[in-house]
Amino acid sequence: MGSVVRRGPSRSPKASPSAAGASRPDGAPSTVSVVVCAHTTDRWDDIVAGQAALAQQTHPPLERILVIDHNPELLAQARAAFPDVQVLENAGRGGASGARNTGVAVATGDVVAFLDDDARPETDWLEQLMAAYDDAAVMAVGGVARPVWPDRRPDHMPPELDWLVGCTYLGQPTARADVRNLWGCNMSVRRHVFDEIGGFHEDVGRIGLIPLGTEETEFCIRIAQRKPGSRVVFEPAAVVHHRVTPARTEFSYLRSRSHAEGVSKAAMARLVGAHDATSEESRYVSKVLTAGLRRELGRGIRGDKAGWKAAAGIITCLGTTGFWYARGRLGHRSKVDAIALERRGHAA
Repeated sequence: MGSVVRRGPSRSPKASPSAAGASRPDGAPSTVSVVVCAHTTDRWDDIVAGQAALAQQTHPPLERILVIDHNPELLAQARAAFPDVQVLENAGRGGASGARNTGVAVATGDVVAFLDDDARPETDWLEQLMAAYDDAAVMAVGGVARPVWPDRRPDHMPPELDWLVGCTYLGQPTARADVRNLWGCNMSVRRHVFDEIGGFHEDVGRIGLIPLGTEETEFCIRIAQRKPGSRVVFEPAAVVHHRVTPARTEFSYLRSRSHAEGVSKAAMARLVGAHDATSEESRYVSKVLTAGLRRELGRGIRGDKAGWKAAAGIITCLGTTGFWYARGRLGHRSKVDAIALERRGHAA
């Protein structure tokens, strides 16, 4: 689940003084490296669109780094297509965490920003992210990911469940706020933080299309645990548009993604402790999901069939995630978990 409120290579042109932050507070970061991770040629059009959008930023990145996750065909294609981008092969385990860590290792900006290969940023995305580093205690900043549906929002996917497709969900802050964790498709971190606490944990990250996750959540929690007094900030003005594939609009994906969330959350609890792993989820369930369920049941009672479908989506998501979290905490291994471990072994 996403953020929840807590109360040698050629480089892009240098930013102008106004964009690069000449008037920023003393000690505020001014340069930013952007890391994009990609694993399949199926998203080639999205990769091209994302790189084009990065080249038009009002705060130009110091460098763009495209990390290819163990796909030689895509690696060759990207190197040929993007001569002004640093294109690298994932030097770590297969998966999003290893790819991001590969990008961080070569990044030289004050801040490292992360963008998914199927996300397109608004032109002021980096400008808005960097503006939120207005306090030395701010260690990470992320923003909004708006879903781009293939046709329309499916009836079983109310906005409270948009995290299932990697997007900002109803219930997240609508103004700049401190949060527990951010989304990897739209987040940034001060570069020195990685030197101090390490990179993304590769045992909980996603692998290709296998929807295990929570690596960003674990990383943000680790910031709070290792650097007391630090802040993780959600800036809604920093916007990316995240494409949702037709397969992710199916009810079967809701079930499988909820399954994976429960498995991943159990793994994260073993790393950071059950309280930190689930503290914000308790608020999400008791307030956000409860309100959404009441609303959708009301729609159904008033004769809107879509309300019943949305209510079924909420109940299925909650029940499936909770079941697999409990099962994972008891030490059982799910099929998704076993496949992920096998794939990691092959990529190691």
